[in-house]
Amino acid sequence: MSSPAIPPRSARQSPAHQLIPRLMPTPRTGGRVNQWKKEPTFKEICCLVLFGLSVFALTILLFKNYFATVDIFGDSSAYMSVASAIRRWDFHGLAVKQFWGLPYAMAGVSKLTGLADRTALLLLSLVPSLLAAVLARDLWDGWIAGYFALLNFDWLQRSCLGGSEPLFVCLLFASFVAARRRRWLLASLLASLATIVRPLGVFALLGIGVTLLWQRNLRKFAAATAIGLAVGALYAIPLATYFGDPLATVNSYHSQQWQGGWLFGFPFYAIIKGTLIYPAPWTNLVLSFGWIFLVLGAVVAMATSNKFRAYCRAHPVEAVFLVPYLWCLFTYNYPYWARGDFARFAIPTLPFVLLALYRWLPKDRRILWGLAIVSPVLAAASALGVVNVVHILRRTIGG
Repeated sequence: MSSPAIPPRSARQSPAHQLIPRLMPTPRTGGRVNQWKKEPTFKEICCLVLFGLSVFALTILLFKNYFATVDIFGDSSAYMSVASAIRRWDFHGLAVKQFWGLPYAMAGVSKLTGLADRTALLLLSLVPSLLAAVLARDLWDGWIAGYFALLNFDWLQRSCLGGSEPLFVCLLFASFVAARRRRWLLASLLASLATIVRPLGVFALLGIGVTLLWQRNLRKFAAATAIGLAVGALYAIPLATYFGDPLATVNSYHSQQWQGGWLFGFPFYAIIKGTLIYPAPWTNLVLSFGWIFLVLGAVVAMATSNKFRAYCRAHPVEAVFLVPYLWCLFTYNYPYWARGDFARFAIPTLPFVLLALYRWLPKDRRILWGLAIVSPVLAAASALGVVNVVHILRRTIGG
């Protein structure tokens, strides 16, 4: 007997929700509806996200100065340097590496509000993180939104300590929402902005273009293309003017360690090579390979599921984004990062992974609230260094 489908939330919404299988009707206990099995509401998703981020921040504060942790975490200092240069419009001595979409947004926030660059970075990490979870619920459902917001340590770290992922994913999901509502020009603008935050957002633009061509909507295709080119040109002009290379941030993605000089190579090659030549703690290996096998298992489920293929046909923009992104994920050609940062790179694909594995997803809100405590604590410990946390605890207990 087939499972009932989740009904659409509103008449305006796409019938995609009908493709998300529900294993059984809402369970009942003693003739009453089991409230813990009910899908998380919009309000509960917001509470889950805010609670989880608060637990992360409090855990950091127990062991270290929060702002000092932000300054040394990931690419935060690099983004602050670029944002400061943009705000002053002085690029002397600036090393071009990360894409500038986030620093442009930081500089804009700082100019408008007078906030420091660090505060602007945190604001543009925390707020988009919350919005991304809300958009995930609108695109899929509350279960996927809840697990998306809490499962990935890298997502929690960059939401609270600064990173481009929250802004990128927020713009990406917003583009998907606009595409589902056939607001193609807005979808193109959002996807273009996502691309200057992280370059693989270009696959969302490609999806919009392919969909419009397939529909033979040449006027919207031309307008969407013009928007993408305009955003790209505005992004490239300062780079060409001050660095002599309109593709300076693109060309900065180069390493002698790339096999054959290519950014992407054979599937799993760099993952295996990096594991062999760069030693890592067993906890790090378990975590990264856990994510690799989770995503790989979801890819198999996607390829063998009639329902997932129907989902892709219903939403070609998302499908065209997903397929090349997954290919890039497994073929990224830098051994040092291919395995170690796999979980971070996989963040935009996580809702699709959860959708492909939906029938096995635990649908109990008690699990989500448990994750809202456990996952942020572990993510914070990982950001600080598990060994450092253990040493601090030993000194505290011993003292």
